[in-house]
Amino acid sequence: MTTIEITLPDEVASKVERAAQDRGVSVQELLRSSVLEKLARDAEFESASAHVLTKNAELYERLS
Repeated sequence: MTTIEITLPDEVASKVERAAQDRGVSVQELLRSSVLEKLARDAEFESASAHVLTKNAELYERLS
């Protein structure tokens, strides 16, 4: 496993720490799960947008 160090403004770090406490998890676990969720959503969006662009390619061509 790779360790990544990031620098956050104090205000953001405090919010992250509070959010982790509220959820009963460590800051590390909160950030890890947040990053994984973001990457999954990005992948879903890319897949959906590629599908729409492919599906509607002929329509887009006629409209241009």
